[in-house]
Amino acid sequence: MVLYFSILSNISFFRKKTYESYVKRQKATMKPVASRFFFPFLLQISVLILRISPCNSSYLIYGEALSKSILFFEGQRSGYLPNDQRMNWRGHSGLGDGSTVNADLTGGYYDAGDNVKFGFPMAFTTTMLAWSVIEFGEMMPPAELRNALVAIRWSTDYLLKTVAQPDRIVVQVGEPMNDHNCWERPEDMDTARTVYTVSAPNPASDVAGETAAALAASSMAFRSSDPGYSDTLLRTATRVFEFADTYRGAYSDNSDIREAACPYYCDFDGYQLLWGAAWLRRASGGENYLDYIQNNGKTLGADENINEFGWDNKHAGLNVLVSKEVVEDNLYNLQSYKASADSFMCTLIPDSSYSHMEYTPGGLIFRPGGSNLQHSTTITFLLLVYAKYLQQSSTSINCGSVSVGPTFLRQMAKRQVDYILGENPNGMSYMVGYSDRYPQRIHHRGSSLPSVRDHPQFIGCKEGSVYFNSSGPNPNVLVGAVVGGPGEDDLYEDDRADFRKSEPTTYINAPFVGVLAYFSANPNPS
Repeated sequence: MVLYFSILSNISFFRKKTYESYVKRQKATMKPVASRFFFPFLLQISVLILRISPCNSSYLIYGEALSKSILFFEGQRSGYLPNDQRMNWRGHSGLGDGSTVNADLTGGYYDAGDNVKFGFPMAFTTTMLAWSVIEFGEMMPPAELRNALVAIRWSTDYLLKTVAQPDRIVVQVGEPMNDHNCWERPEDMDTARTVYTVSAPNPASDVAGETAAALAASSMAFRSSDPGYSDTLLRTATRVFEFADTYRGAYSDNSDIREAACPYYCDFDGYQLLWGAAWLRRASGGENYLDYIQNNGKTLGADENINEFGWDNKHAGLNVLVSKEVVEDNLYNLQSYKASADSFMCTLIPDSSYSHMEYTPGGLIFRPGGSNLQHSTTITFLLLVYAKYLQQSSTSINCGSVSVGPTFLRQMAKRQVDYILGENPNGMSYMVGYSDRYPQRIHHRGSSLPSVRDHPQFIGCKEGSVYFNSSGPNPNVLVGAVVGGPGEDDLYEDDRADFRKSEPTTYINAPFVGVLAYFSANPNPS
C-alpha cells in the first residue's frame, strides 16, 4: 500500500463476440413477463450483450485456477510455517507478535502486499473462505477441500487468539505508516509490531461483528471434519457477538487506534451486527438470532438498499444470506431481505431499467476506488450463491419486464470469471501464475524481494527500495494471487508502484475460491 500510483496507458485490440448464440441461450432463463415488454427489452440489452456473453473459454482450466487460488494463501501466512508449506520461498515471520502485551499473537495472514495484520479484512476473508466451502465445498476435489480448510484454520486459529479474553479484541498487529515506509520482506521486518486492542466499554462492533461472522461460518465448514473445533468456533462466535452488540460503534472511534486503522480499514454501520447475527442464525439455528435480524433490521440499516458487498459493506451479502431462509424455509417475515436481494441482482443486468452497475467496455464489473477485482469476485460469488438458492426453490426473480432464472445469473458470473482468467481486452490473466501471460511486477514485498532461501542476508527497510524500483519481474511467483486489476477503461500496466491495480489482497481471492469451485465442476453452466 504505497500511497502513489501511475497513470496507465496502452491497450491491445480485443476481438468482440457476436451475441446471437447468447440470445438463444437466454430464452430458457429470461422469460417474458409481458410479451409487449420483452422484445423492446431484448433490443435494449442486445447492444451490451458483448459485455456479458460468455466468450469461447474452452482453454480455461477452472480446476487449475481453483488450486492456485487456494495456494495463494500460503504466501500470505504469518508465523511459524509448517513442514508441508508449498510456497517454499516464504519463511517464518512475525514470531514475536504479541510479546509486547504478553500474549501469543503469531499466525494469521498479511492482508495484501504489506506486513501488517489487520483484523477487519482478515475476518472478512475468513468468512468468505468458509462460505465458499459451505456452498461449493462438495464440488471441490477432496485434496483442494482439505487445502481450503487448512487456509480457513490458519486464520481462525489466529482469530481465536485475538478474542481469548472476554470483552476484549485484538484488532491489529503492526504500524501501517512505518510498515508502508519500508520495502521489507516479512521475514526481515523490524518495524514496530504494535498490538492494537479494544476493551469494553469501548466499541468495536465492526471488527467484532465480522469476527463473530467468520467464526460462525467457519464452524459450519468444520462441522463434519472436526466437530470439536467447530463447537469451539461457534461458542466463541456467540461470545464475541455479544461484545460487538453490547458496545456498539466502530473500532476506529477509539482515539488510540484511529490513526493506525484509517484510512485503510475503517468503516462501520449497523449491518455488521446483522451480518454477524445472520451467520450465527445459520450456524446455530437459534431463534434468538432470527428475532434479532427481524427486530433490529430497520434500526441497523437493513432497509438501506445499498448494492455493494465487501469487507466494508455487507448489504448485498447480508440480503443474499438471509434470503436462503425465505426461498428454502418459507420464512416470509424476512421477505424484505429477499426483496433487497432480488433488487440487487436486477441492478447487475446492463441497460435494464434497474441497472446501477457499471461495466468496463470489456465487460468487467467496475466500482471506483481502486482494487476493482474485489468487487468482481464478491459480486460473482453472490450471483452463484443466489442462483443456487433459486434453483433449489425452483424460483426466479422479476426484473421489470423479464423473469431472470439461475442459468442467466450463472452465465453472468462466468463472464466475470473468464475475464479475470484471460478473456479480456489485454489478453492476460489477472491471476498470477495462471496462463502464459499474467502480472509479473505485483505490488507485494515478499514476492518482489529475493527470498530468504536465495538471499539469507538481512535486507533493511530502505535497502529494499532498489527492488521496489526495479523494472524486472518479481523473483518469487505468488501463485494464485489475483491483483487489483484494470480500471474502468480495461487498461492495465504491469507496474509495481501502481498498488491500486497491481496489489493482491486476501479478500479478492477468498470469494473467488468458491466461484472457481463451482466452475471447475460446471464449466458450461446451464
